[in-house]
Amino acid sequence: MTTPAPPRSVPLLAAEGLAVHRTLDGVTVLPPVDLSVGDGQVLAVTGPSGAGKSTLLRALLDVLPDGLDRSAGTVRRRGTAVPPGRAARRWRRTRTGWLGQDPAAALNPLWRVDRLIGEGFTGDPAARAHRVGDLMERLGLPPGLAARRAGELSGGQAQRVALARALCADPELLVLDEPTSALDRAAAGLVADAVRSRRGVPGRGVVLVTHDTGLATELADMTLTLGTDPHAGEPLPLLPARDTGRHLPAPPPPARDGTGRATASPTPPGKSPHHPATPALAARSLTLRTPDGTPLLDPCDLELPTGGWLAVTGPSGSGKTTLLHALAGRRPPAGGHLLLHGRPLPAATRARDRRTLRSVQLAGQDTATELNPAHTAARSVTRPLKVFHGMTAAARRDRVQELLAAVGLPAELASRRPPALSGGQRRRVVLARALAAGPDVLLLDEPTAGLDHASARTVLDLLDRLRAEGTAVLTVTHDPRTAARADHVLHLTGRRLTPVPPATAPTDQPHAPRTEHTGVRPHHD
Repeated sequence: MTTPAPPRSVPLLAAEGLAVHRTLDGVTVLPPVDLSVGDGQVLAVTGPSGAGKSTLLRALLDVLPDGLDRSAGTVRRRGTAVPPGRAARRWRRTRTGWLGQDPAAALNPLWRVDRLIGEGFTGDPAARAHRVGDLMERLGLPPGLAARRAGELSGGQAQRVALARALCADPELLVLDEPTSALDRAAAGLVADAVRSRRGVPGRGVVLVTHDTGLATELADMTLTLGTDPHAGEPLPLLPARDTGRHLPAPPPPARDGTGRATASPTPPGKSPHHPATPALAARSLTLRTPDGTPLLDPCDLELPTGGWLAVTGPSGSGKTTLLHALAGRRPPAGGHLLLHGRPLPAATRARDRRTLRSVQLAGQDTATELNPAHTAARSVTRPLKVFHGMTAAARRDRVQELLAAVGLPAELASRRPPALSGGQRRRVVLARALAAGPDVLLLDEPTAGLDHASARTVLDLLDRLRAEGTAVLTVTHDPRTAARADHVLHLTGRRLTPVPPATAPTDQPHAPRTEHTGVRPHHD
């Protein structure tokens, strides 16, 4: 007599043959995918930028953007099919917690943080307040943030507020898209702890998209790797300087060591005959505050030499993005003044002329709001070519292709709008648009966030080549690889910019200051 096999447990979530195509032309965006998540399991989804990771999550939850259709496949909860439409909406709202790749865009900018986090909680007000406070503490969000509006949050704070919102009702399925991309190490560790606390818990599961292989290895029970990018690793063209307002000779590629990293030049940046001693961008007595008046940066002087690369690190919410916005003119500083090539630079963009607007370009962190959702990638990159350089339509088309190729994007993406692009692809379109102006100063907010290693290396190598032509680069970053490429690193914490060695630049704690000149000086009244 044979003993019958015990019944197999029914997965909390399963998908069979899930596929997504573009509505317009039927092009496959996500080839058929199978997956299964059991009770207490964490599934990590990895793969290069553009492989379809975010599309997979949106297909599972039936929140695909306009222009994409789930053309095949079945999603099941506990063995029961969840068809698109009303059933999927009900399941998504009552059983899942969702953190998308652009959390700031999903938060109502006028709502207070405590309202945003507790919106889906069904208990009484006292229980809801306790739950919100507990989640904020677990994710390293200070209590005073509860009364702030979402529009006043940093990128890292918005990411953690959105995660707290997803966790608040203790959903059975937590779906997270790059939950640590905008976070310093300490904050990322708190997010990892929140995911880890659900591992092994009956009736709970997690699907996690990440480019952080260490995080995937640490947290996941299973890993699903989506297809490779056929364009990754291909040699990319050096950006030509023609018709961009800066006619600079193309230098030979920088010397590289055995790891492919650019080696140091014998002449420090800013000191060669081609790099004038006058800083490309300087700030004097610069002071930063939040919109409600909270101090972020005490008065200091900052210098960015021509052809130099300065990286700024620091905890989430310390004021790094505010610093970039102040230099770019989006949010004028609370005090001090700016200099471009030694000449006064108006604090606000509306007061800057076309020359100064072209010269200082910012590629912001929030790609969902940086790009007009109605414009194709080509149109977004075309506008600076037309406005700043008056290029002909034919010349603009050629230049757009060159710029997209330089940031590692294939030509066929030029006709896509932002909702049809991955987060990493949108980030590179934003960079290409900034480069189209032919800037003297390039300000970059988390330029490698959400990118796979090959795409990040493409962007960093491109920045090396640009500064060899004389472009000054300032990057805000939590990525040690990005900070290591810079000439100097400043750590923003405690309302001060502290110089630290690039090779050991912290992403969560300050180091002892260097004694050599690093481009920043405290201001003494």
